[in-house]
Amino acid sequence: MACEPLIPERLAAPGVRALTPYQPGKPIGELQRELGLQQIVKLASNENPLGPGAKALEAAQRALLDSHLYPDGSGHELKTALAHHNGVAREQITLGNGSNDVLEVIARCFLAPGDSVVFSEHAFAVYPIVTQAVGATAIVAPAHDGRRAPRYGHDLEQMAASIEPGTKLVFIANPNNPTGTHVPSVELERFITAVPPQVLVVVDEAYVEYAQARDYTSVLPNLSRYPNLIVTRTFSKAYGLAGLRVGYAVSSPAIADLLNRVRQPFNVNSVALAAAQAALADDDYLARSVALNRAGMQQLTEAFRARRLPYIPSIGNFIAMDLQRTAGPVYEALLRRGVIVRPIANYGLPNHLRVTIGTEAENQFFIDALDRVLGS
Repeated sequence: MACEPLIPERLAAPGVRALTPYQPGKPIGELQRELGLQQIVKLASNENPLGPGAKALEAAQRALLDSHLYPDGSGHELKTALAHHNGVAREQITLGNGSNDVLEVIARCFLAPGDSVVFSEHAFAVYPIVTQAVGATAIVAPAHDGRRAPRYGHDLEQMAASIEPGTKLVFIANPNNPTGTHVPSVELERFITAVPPQVLVVVDEAYVEYAQARDYTSVLPNLSRYPNLIVTRTFSKAYGLAGLRVGYAVSSPAIADLLNRVRQPFNVNSVALAAAQAALADDDYLARSVALNRAGMQQLTEAFRARRLPYIPSIGNFIAMDLQRTAGPVYEALLRRGVIVRPIANYGLPNHLRVTIGTEAENQFFIDALDRVLGS
């Protein structure tokens, strides 16, 4: 009796079969191999241009000596430092291999086929991926169109109206990637208060350290008022540890207990645990990161205004500019000149390129390359 050939696609869960993998920023090494370029500036992945801080590097090097041992599976020391830093209990913290890992843990913990998740148009690409992977349904609320609030930002009225009886989660990126827009604190707290108590609100604060706006504050200090709130953060951005992959969630102890049942053992390695703890205590490094970002943001926005290029005002460490035409060819032309930025057509913004804030020299290299590309 003949057997049918194995077709792995048919064995995968329905949500996985239809997934499109997350596309990270193009690596420098890949561009070097393709074009043989010597000078390359990468402004594609919202990385910290300062590199890791000296204290984090020293801690990482010390931790390497114990690489033959498994890491502390509970992350006790980092959790203790995070609890002190954020004014919460250690039992409220869930560690992850970057905040992406935490977002996936949340989805696997609370979602099942038939459930729904609400998030905004132009929001972080991981939200639809983790939703679809577990077989839940994504409900994408329209973003602001510019009439009631700045264009492209989360419209909380639309998001509230999108919640249905089967909704289990709401994802809110604040500030949002890739637009850099933010939800004012008063509006966000009003939204969380009005959300049904059985719906979890996940506020993704990956860029909170950079965020400077009069109407913006972190929602984390008010966590005790909202039993259905989860706040996620990362060490990949302002703390300069993107390559080590460490992030965390803060929630009620009851939610954290559930998340830690799903979290993989040893999901944060020893080097990352040590470096993150040291980075958290390095206030001087963080201040330099924020100051460099502020100066670089001014440098790029002035350049865009001088060239009459519209952009989305951002409070992150990146900015999306509007080329007023399909951005793909400009992205490719910039690659040939040694500049890696991020096309964001997959976020519903086909005319925009997202540019990470770099050092003054890196920003100028990009501006000069952009002039040559647009001039040609």
